[in-house]
Amino acid sequence: SVFGNPKNYKLEGQLKISGVEKTFKHTSDAIKSGIAYVTEDRKGDGLFLIQDIKNNITAANLNEVDHKGIINENEEVKRATEYKRSMYIKASSLEQTVGNLSGGNQQKVSLGKWLFVGPKLLILDEPTRGIDVGAKFEIYTIMNQLISEGMSIIMISSELGEVLGMSDRVYVMAEGR
Repeated sequence: SVFGNPKNYKLEGQLKISGVEKTFKHTSDAIKSGIAYVTEDRKGDGLFLIQDIKNNITAANLNEVDHKGIINENEEVKRATEYKRSMYIKASSLEQTVGNLSGGNQQKVSLGKWLFVGPKLLILDEPTRGIDVGAKFEIYTIMNQLISEGMSIIMISSELGEVLGMSDRVYVMAEGR
């Protein structure tokens, strides 16, 4: 599995990062190797809907905002503010509850959360499902910016137009093959 195998399913194939074969039992192993995964189910698996924007953005990498195990509120606000701006998140403040945001803004918070871990490879699973055209454009803009900065992106999408418009290379899979 590219992003961990906590249930110990039988898997086939191999993953190489910079020529070194890798296997990941846990999500944390993948993160340490520079891989981040933005789930297609942002409400069920991707976000803490009852928490605010700030807490969601920093949740996947608390080591960046803590000091001896205690969250440095000023650092958390500073870093979350940077991501709110760069992800084009439209909200009145960082303290706004994520569950009250539009689908597009929720998706951008989820994307910011995983970018905060500093990945080399970003896996986006249905990154624009359930969001409006304007938010889709903003997600595409962010993706293009990340690519221009040298990040690799694997986009999983069932929307043919999106795949053709955003991809350098396309692989078609069905039932795991």
